[in-house]
Amino acid sequence: MSLYVVIGFGPAGMATARLLVEKGHSVRVITKTGRSPEPGIEHVALDAADSARLTEAAQGATAIFSCAAPPYHRWASQWPPLASSLCAAAEATGATLAMLGNLYGYGPVDGPLTEELPLAATGPKGRVRAAVWEQAQELHGQGRIKAVELRASDFFGPGVTDAGHLAARVMPRLLRGKPVSTLGDPDAPHSWSYLPDVARALVEVAGEERAWGRAWHVPTEPARSVREMVDRLAAQSGTGPVAVRGLSPAVLGVVGLLSPLIREMKEIRYQFDRPFVVDASAYEAEFAVRATPVDEQIKATVEWWRERLGTA
Repeated sequence: MSLYVVIGFGPAGMATARLLVEKGHSVRVITKTGRSPEPGIEHVALDAADSARLTEAAQGATAIFSCAAPPYHRWASQWPPLASSLCAAAEATGATLAMLGNLYGYGPVDGPLTEELPLAATGPKGRVRAAVWEQAQELHGQGRIKAVELRASDFFGPGVTDAGHLAARVMPRLLRGKPVSTLGDPDAPHSWSYLPDVARALVEVAGEERAWGRAWHVPTEPARSVREMVDRLAAQSGTGPVAVRGLSPAVLGVVGLLSPLIREMKEIRYQFDRPFVVDASAYEAEFAVRATPVDEQIKATVEWWRERLGTA
């Protein structure tokens, strides 16, 4: 049995922690507020940006999984100290730092997204997210830490709620047969990272020395538009076809006045206005995890939401 530290207990942190427990490991979850313990998981309340306390909590860990992120509108001020703390804890303890990243750092590109693309984002969220990995990669290159980053597209699946584009803003209405709204062009191809696959791939690269020192993309099913995904979800739920409407920039501007999350989406709207396709062939050529077939993803997601909403 090994000890693993998981930073954050949102959808990805929760899925990763529980997968590690299933594999027979001991897990220590770090969040600002803490939680009641559960089998195999110790919850510790501390600010992960406090490097001294995080280092103390990570003593004896085989790996530190970075699955937390500051609120969208505070990325510029809160990501740098958090990233520095994660690196300091990894260096002091010798634990592998496995970072869950996203695709913002590339900025808008033409064609499929591969790990070979430069981190050329110019927006503040894209630049700060790129800088988080660049810092860890530099320390890895100096031999001071062992680091790897796994980059995911938009989360989909059981456990994904408020932050998911096919989750809380879609599923409750879809299960009632009501029209749903989405960012951007509902017919643009888009890659979705199934949450259980994210956790499985993150655990895999953390344990594979040959994965360290670079970034990898989560194994992902072929890109499908929001409309196609909604059609599949509606067919699985038995509600019949559901109308899908793209929200105009003007509507998003009004909604953004009340929602910091929606307001901050302006920088990454390009991901939904044009094809946004992930290429994970590099990962698949090296490692074992594969994307869950989309029909299984859809079935599990509908069942999870029905149970959550009490409509099962």
